Amino acid sequence: MIYIIRHGETRKNKEKLLQGRSNDPLNEAGIRQAEEAREFFKDRGIHFSKVYTSPLVRAVRTAQIIAGSSVGVIMDDRLLEMDYGPYEGTSLEPPAPEVLYFFMDFVNHPAPDGMESLESVTGRLGDFLEEIREEAAGGGDILISTHAIAMKGALEYLTPDSGGSYWSKYIGNCGIYQIGIKNGVYEVPFEIRA
Repeated sequence: MIYIIRHGETRKNKEKLLQGRSNDPLNEAGIRQAEEAREFFKDRGIHFSKVYTSPLVRAVRTAQIIAGSSVGVIMDDRLLEMDYGPYEGTSLEPPAPEVLYFFMDFVNHPAPDGMESLESVTGRLGDFLEEIREEAAGGGDILISTHAIAMKGALEYLTPDSGGSYWSKYIGNCGIYQIGIKNGVYEVPFEIRA
């Protein structure tokens, strides 16, 4: 089984700033969220045989808190957050007009110039998921620690008939989706913790 989680809260999350590739650490609330996620998994008897994470410190720390020291954490650049380019660090209250236009209809409005496209995000997350497919089918629980838009890219890849519905879905800090695999085929992911 694969469990994909968004990292815990950071200062930029709290301040409602676009946080793509910037490398802010978890704040105190984010550490607590990761600890609560660890207990969530522990209470369900879920122990990870493999842990993958974005190399950004907020995702790495979330993975480390959840997995503990018994499992090594493997970093993969394909799990990075969307590259917001010139919009990195800008406020979401309100966002720049071109960012707002994009956010109003992710499916039909392209990302602003200088920002990574959603097709690119979905493509790299899809590449990653294909690479670990055989491993996931072999049994054991795998944790993937990543970011909101990257996570949505994975969910879109796994659910191509969603019509882009995951792009506008809110995924909170330490929100978790479960992804099963049966006969070598990924099953439809579902949210197990908001």
